[in-house]
Amino acid sequence: MAKTKIRRWNPVDHFKTAEDMIAYLDAALQDGDTAVITAALGDIARARGMARIARSAGLGRESLYKALSPDGHPEFATVLKVIRALGLKLHAVA
Repeated sequence: MAKTKIRRWNPVDHFKTAEDMIAYLDAALQDGDTAVITAALGDIARARGMARIARSAGLGRESLYKALSPDGHPEFATVLKVIRALGLKLHAVA
């Protein structure tokens, strides 16, 4: 029997448009789990270029990788900087 090859699923490979990234982040926000939201921000930042996002957010690239890693716990200020650097805005709706 032939072995089945598998590879880790990477959401970055599936982002075709900015709307794809926005929908992905929106789904993470709907989930409400901070780890899921952080991971989604990290995926989107990698898709757009982590170095460019870090520079735009006024953060170091390596520290941004750490903050948005599965073990990272970024401060809310960092999350807001990343969101702004991605050209996104947060808003609340009732």
